Amino acid sequence: MTSTDQHIATDLISILEGVSDPEIPVLSIMDMGVVRTAQYDGDIVLVEITPTYSGCPAMDVIGDDIITAFAEKNIEAKVSLVLSPAWTTDWITERGRKALEDYGIAAPLGEEADKQVLLGDKRLVKCTNCGSTNTKMVSQFGSTACKALFKCEACQEPFDYFKCLK
Repeated sequence: MTSTDQHIATDLISILEGVSDPEIPVLSIMDMGVVRTAQYDGDIVLVEITPTYSGCPAMDVIGDDIITAFAEKNIEAKVSLVLSPAWTTDWITERGRKALEDYGIAAPLGEEADKQVLLGDKRLVKCTNCGSTNTKMVSQFGSTACKALFKCEACQEPFDYFKCLK
């Protein structure tokens, strides 16, 4: 159990694990670490979520998907955004990091390494296709604002890198 799970009623976790991140469908919102709390208030489940980026366009979809997932179990849910503390890539679970890599998105390296990589000082990002670290950043922004676009010099394939946020 992660530190977040202690704020989530045990019977709600499996429902929330069934809600995918709309931008990275191989990850659940639990694996992304965006669910802060989920608890009963009478017959209603109150779920608090934190966006990975302020203004993240996926949050409305995630909120709707949470409500739908609970409605399918005949449970009413209300979702609210919590902005503090700000989301950090540290909240991505190990299972989530593996799923990112398997999906073709390099998992965040950590704050200091991330700065070196994004400033072009280091070649630390492992290619999700061949495993080489002979990679270079093509753009600070990949398919979404939370990712950077990289290219592998060994296999010549492009791939996204999920930026580290602290």
